[in-house]
Amino acid sequence: MGIRREAREYALQVLYALDANPDPGLRETLQVFREEQSDVQARVRGFAEELVCGVMEQRQTIDTAIKARSKNWSLSRMPRVDLNVMRMAAFELMYRPDIPKKVSINEAIEIARRFGDKESPSFVNGILDEIEACAKTEAASEEQ
Repeated sequence: MGIRREAREYALQVLYALDANPDPGLRETLQVFREEQSDVQARVRGFAEELVCGVMEQRQTIDTAIKARSKNWSLSRMPRVDLNVMRMAAFELMYRPDIPKKVSINEAIEIARRFGDKESPSFVNGILDEIEACAKTEAASEEQ
């Protein structure tokens, strides 16, 4: 498994933990994961923490983007794994131009396949494709 895939899976675990129990907060949750996952490479941990911190900083905007594209699904009804995979990938799509958009989407689909249920990959793919299409349209408008 590549470093970035491992980091994304690590980040998913942290985001899921924060979603399930937000009381300890970001700093404490990250510290617990650092202690429990002490064998994780520094490069993996670094990228994972970039993703987690980025998602948490932009969570309201990311959740708005996901909600706007999820017909008949409120965020509270979405499976937690799917939602956090989409948050992570949406962060990459919206705020990390250094990461190819297709890579972000494909990684999210594979992670959803591994950690979600049988419907997760197609659900995640559909929402992220719409977020990517919207980002392309906004970028084209800004260039004109």
